[in-house]
Amino acid sequence: MTLSGTRIVYVGSLWSGSTALHRMQALRDVGAVVFPIDTRPDSIHSLEMSLFMRIWRRLAGPIDLAGANARIRKATAREAPDILWIDKGLTLDAETLRAVRAHCPSCIIVGYSPDDMMSPGNQSRRFIAGLPEYDIYFTTKSYGVKELEKLGARRAHFISNAYDPSTHRPVVLSEQQRVELGEVVGFVGQWEAQRSASICQLAGAGVPVRVWGDDWSKCRYRSRFLRLESRPLWGNDYALALCAFDINLCFLRKSNRDLQTTRSLEIPACGGFMLAERTDEHRALFEEGKEAEFFSSDAELVDKALYYIAHPAERRAIAEAGRQRCLCSGYSNQDRMLQMMKVVDRLRFA
Repeated sequence: MTLSGTRIVYVGSLWSGSTALHRMQALRDVGAVVFPIDTRPDSIHSLEMSLFMRIWRRLAGPIDLAGANARIRKATAREAPDILWIDKGLTLDAETLRAVRAHCPSCIIVGYSPDDMMSPGNQSRRFIAGLPEYDIYFTTKSYGVKELEKLGARRAHFISNAYDPSTHRPVVLSEQQRVELGEVVGFVGQWEAQRSASICQLAGAGVPVRVWGDDWSKCRYRSRFLRLESRPLWGNDYALALCAFDINLCFLRKSNRDLQTTRSLEIPACGGFMLAERTDEHRALFEEGKEAEFFSSDAELVDKALYYIAHPAERRAIAEAGRQRCLCSGYSNQDRMLQMMKVVDRLRFA
C-alpha cells in the first residue's frame, strides 16, 4: 500500500527532532502530498516561554500564537485535501473543524496524540470541545480508546508507538563521540521521582550511569558512578547517545500512564540494548531475554544491569535481535502511518 496522490493537510508541532515532524515526513515517504501547518514555529517559541504567556497559559490553556486556526481554514479551502491530520491539536477551535467539514465535506478529520489525553496537562477546553468533530482519533494508549470515546470522540483507535528510520539507526561512533555522549548505562529523558530513585540504586551498586535530560537538578543523590547532564538530546544527538551506551534504560512516564513509549522502539531501532520496565505491551513488542530485557523492581534492574555488563556477547546478540524485530514487524513511522491509513480509508470509502 502507498498513499500516492493522497492530499493531506498536516497540523502539528514541527520543530526539528519532534516526533510530529517524523510522522509528517513518513507520510511523504509513503507517497502522500503533504501541506504542513506548524503550530510551534521558531518565531513564537521565545514568546511562549515568557513569564506572562506561561501564567496566561496556566489560567486560560494553550493559545493559538501560530494562527493555526486561520491557516487551517485557508489551507483546506485552497488544497481540498483528502485528510486533515491534527497532531495533538490543543489550540484548535471546534468552529475551525466544523468550517473544514462545511467547505470540504469529503475530507476526513484525523486526530493523533502520543500522550495520555485524560491528563489535565495534555488537555485544553478547545481540545475537549473539538473532539466530537474528529472522524477518528488515534492514541498510543491502549486504555485511551474507551476514555476518548467517553470524552466525546466519535471513534478512537489504538496504535503502538514508532521510530524514525532516518534518525533511529545504528551509527559507528568515534571514540570521541563515545566519551562525549556515552557510558556503560545511560538514560535520555526528563526527571521523574521513580526513575530517579531507580537510577540512584544502580549508581549505589557501583554501576556507572549517565543521564541526559531536563530537571535532573531535582536529583540530590551524588556518586562518582552517576553523571547528570542537565540538558535534553534531540534528533541525531539523541540517536548517537543511544548508540554510545552499552545498556539503554527505558523508563515509562508514570504521569502519562505509559505502557510503552517512543523510546521503547527508538532504542532497539538504533541497535541499542534495551533494559525496560516490564509491561504486557513491552513484552508483546519484544521477546524477553531474546530481543530486549525487562525489569519489575529496582533489585531486578540492578541484577540484570550487572549481568549484561559482564556478558557483552549476549548483550550484543539481544540488541541485534531487537533491531531485526523493529525492521520485520512494522514498527517504523512509515509502517505505522500505512496501518493508520488503512483504518482511515475505510471511512473515506465507506
